[in-house]
Amino acid sequence: MFAAGSWAQTRPETASEQSGADLEVSLLTFGPGEEVWERFGHNAIEIRDRVSGEALLYNYGIFDFGQENFFLNFARGLMTYRIAAGNPADELPMYVAEGRWIVEQQLNLIPAQRAKLAAFLEWNAKPENALYRYDYFRANCSTRVRDVLDTALDGAIKAQTIAPSRGFTYRMDADRLMRPDPAVMLAMDAGLGPFADQRLSYWDEFFVPMEFMRHLRDVKVRDETGKPLPLVASEHTLASARLADPPAVAPDWVWRALGTGIAAALALLMLARLRNRAWARGPFAATASLVTFVLGLGGVVLIALWTLTDHVSAWRNENILLFNPLCLLLLPCWLGAFRAHWRPSPFAWRIGMAVAFCAALAFFVKVFPAFPQDNRFWIALLLPLHLAFAIALTFGRPPARV
Repeated sequence: MFAAGSWAQTRPETASEQSGADLEVSLLTFGPGEEVWERFGHNAIEIRDRVSGEALLYNYGIFDFGQENFFLNFARGLMTYRIAAGNPADELPMYVAEGRWIVEQQLNLIPAQRAKLAAFLEWNAKPENALYRYDYFRANCSTRVRDVLDTALDGAIKAQTIAPSRGFTYRMDADRLMRPDPAVMLAMDAGLGPFADQRLSYWDEFFVPMEFMRHLRDVKVRDETGKPLPLVASEHTLASARLADPPAVAPDWVWRALGTGIAAALALLMLARLRNRAWARGPFAATASLVTFVLGLGGVVLIALWTLTDHVSAWRNENILLFNPLCLLLLPCWLGAFRAHWRPSPFAWRIGMAVAFCAALAFFVKVFPAFPQDNRFWIALLLPLHLAFAIALTFGRPPARV
């Protein structure tokens, strides 16, 4: 892993450190693309030699699907990315072809800082130094660029952005950026635990390249004489977007989820009441079986993410009370509901009550500060369903003997 304050200890002195007077440093930011892994946008550092005109684009977002055990490591949260240096003339047209906007910000670094930055990037891009442990929120392509530039500036960026906050969280940014892919957005939201709901400083929110670009405009640095000046010397749009920008805020679908959950629960209860008729019995049993399977399997996945992986953002996920693995124990009961003379067993009834209790608990624990996760959407959607299943099991119980 890269330690921001240890450049002098991690690489030898190079000739490029002797002078940075002929170098230009720019931050290039690329808008979101259509692929899932492109939705957060991207950025890179360009180092250009004014004399020769040659330039290198340093990109910390390189990964390879063909890497050994890539998908297993992805599931375990053990992803390895790398930095690579390329020719901007070769790489920028690829982003243009994808319909993504490109903005270049030339940065006001003094010559010694430019030389220091160029030397480190040259060292970092060597094959033996290029790999790093990737994390979506804390060690992605943008946070690496942030840390490298901040170290070159002796901490000036962090000092000016660590305290301010606009109140956003990792979840809010992830949801708004993934909004064009609703299924992926909802799956990601369900899998995020309370880690994703901490309020972020601007510094933390720089995991989003577009936010880093935006707030960099307000950072001040000093020249060789100590005079303050903006870090961004100039800003140019190199390419316009064909794709729409993501929304500025995350979608708030809580009331919509509550309406959907209540409507679905009432429909299930109606079918349960009328299940002596074949037209109602089949849809009721099929719906109950499918929903139970999805929720139970989802709970298994959430527990696995917490206990078996390094995905810190998925740990302690309160949605386990809603995506409950106990639901899988109800699957034989609901499959049996296809029969005309179905009666739930006492065991199934107890499991159903336990599942409904856990779902209600997910709502009531919101009053305690120890449960900060923002899972209102899932509570609103799934609590009515769990209560409906519990009532349906009660409907179907055989009469008690006296």
